[in-house]
Amino acid sequence: MEPQDLKALTDEQLLEEHKKLKKSNTFNAFLIGAFVGIALYSGVKNGLGFFTVFPLFFAYLLFTGSKKVKGVKEELKARNLN
Repeated sequence: MEPQDLKALTDEQLLEEHKKLKKSNTFNAFLIGAFVGIALYSGVKNGLGFFTVFPLFFAYLLFTGSKKVKGVKEELKARNLN
């Protein structure tokens, strides 16, 4: 979500968005760990190749996508809804 979109949400909607993002962050952390583990196993077993880099690409996408939580936390702090 864009920062402008967050400002348009009501307090209840913002708190609900925060709950959803907390759940998805846990799942994303699990997936990132799995992808890194697959890449490490593939790197040790087969050397550097497609199946070593491919999971790391998805781990990077999940990591950068999870930064949305920072905007929601800032908006919660601005509204004193900690």
